[in-house]
Amino acid sequence: MPGKEIGITWIWNRASRLWPSACIAAALLLASVAITAVNAAEDGETLERIARTASVTLGHRHNAPPLSYVADGQVMGYSVDICRHIVEGIRQELGLERIDVRYMPVTTATRFILIGNGSIDLECGATTNTVMRRKLAEFSYPHFVASNRFVSRRENALHNLADLAGRSVAAPSGSLGLEQLHALNRAGYLNISVILTRDYQEAFELVANGKAAALVADDILLAGLVAASDNPQAFEISSLTLENPEPYGILLPPGDLRFKAVVNRSMRDLFASGEIETLYRRWFQSPIPPNGQSLALPITSELRAIFASPGEYLD
Repeated sequence: MPGKEIGITWIWNRASRLWPSACIAAALLLASVAITAVNAAEDGETLERIARTASVTLGHRHNAPPLSYVADGQVMGYSVDICRHIVEGIRQELGLERIDVRYMPVTTATRFILIGNGSIDLECGATTNTVMRRKLAEFSYPHFVASNRFVSRRENALHNLADLAGRSVAAPSGSLGLEQLHALNRAGYLNISVILTRDYQEAFELVANGKAAALVADDILLAGLVAASDNPQAFEISSLTLENPEPYGILLPPGDLRFKAVVNRSMRDLFASGEIETLYRRWFQSPIPPNGQSLALPITSELRAIFASPGEYLD
């Protein structure tokens, strides 16, 4: 594996997936993370622990292709590869000969809890940087830009919010799409029945099986789910966006600004070297596991601007 060439050992922590009841409990606990912010990592604490243990724990998703997922028994994706680059930057910063990388699965409901309590050091997934979320954790420089849309079966011809009125729509617990769906439902009196799911794959399967009319999620996640399905042509992603484009960031321990600075320095190096575009082509413009489908997505002007001039997103 690539880690052998740079002194990194990759270890996947095969923790069990959370059952739905655990996910629901985790979602209920999310609000408590803000209250426990007083327990945020002290500045430099994360680096000190990594130096002492010579190990880093990366949080990853099970099924958020092409950003973070598991295929053929391997953790992979665009965000995961970015985190691997960051790990090498941490290794060099600390002067370690080797560093072990452990993987821990996270969900939309558990990611803030696990980054807040120190179970993971970086969350390498698909997490949108928002004002409210910055109260729960630190974010790295942005590395992707996405908008919320919905996916449905093409045969149902659902194109706008009015088409969803009175129907069942799925969204994962703890997701931004769920928050927006509730807000739109209230504002438009749409009488949408919201189905909470454990993750995006479970929500997508409800749509595929006709048990939900649509799934609300970030457009890139929808594109990945459709591409990985048995019949991509059976689905349609809405041209309607439910929000303005917002950036993804790597989720970091709250309050540890020294660690954040090292992470951002590694990301600046990744962007400046041009390697980030190589990663983009690999995950967004080339065939990817498990089905060998390519998303064929060009780099947007917004993302090119981020690569050219990285900085903190504070909007």
